[in-house]
Amino acid sequence: MVTSRVLLLNATFEPLAVVTAKRAVLLMLSGKAELVQAALEGGAFRSENLTITAPSVMRLSRYVRVPYRATTPMTRSGVLRRDGKVCAYCGKRADTIDHVVPRSRGGKHTWENCVAACRPCNSRKADRLLTELGWAMRVNPGPPRRGRSGVLLLTVEPHPTWEPWLEMVA
Repeated sequence: MVTSRVLLLNATFEPLAVVTAKRAVLLMLSGKAELVQAALEGGAFRSENLTITAPSVMRLSRYVRVPYRATTPMTRSGVLRRDGKVCAYCGKRADTIDHVVPRSRGGKHTWENCVAACRPCNSRKADRLLTELGWAMRVNPGPPRRGRSGVLLLTVEPHPTWEPWLEMVA
């Protein structure tokens, strides 16, 4: 339960971050955040003198201004999440990323040039271009989308109890 994830909302109920349950409880104990919704599992953190309900959604007590980041850093997990872990070439389950224009041929390590791929397709493609293989992509790669508030909701799989707050952003 200590490693479970908690959606942290700003004071205005906008999604801000996803934190561990341990971090969420520390925020609650220090008075910096309050419980909005308890975890469905019904667990609790216990000490000798105190029992705290396991959180699923928490809200900060004070508003935090988040600087807007024009570009999102590209990561392997981000590409897999953006593409839904589906291979851009065959549609099977993807577990690697592939550079559409290989880096050995001048391709960049950017959102527009990287797609999720299964190991067989990634191995078969190697350092060749799609035109050389006669392949077509199923998706058009690009940077991940942001919500209205500029918050990037890409890092972890959303928990069902987070839906009301994530819909407010979409």
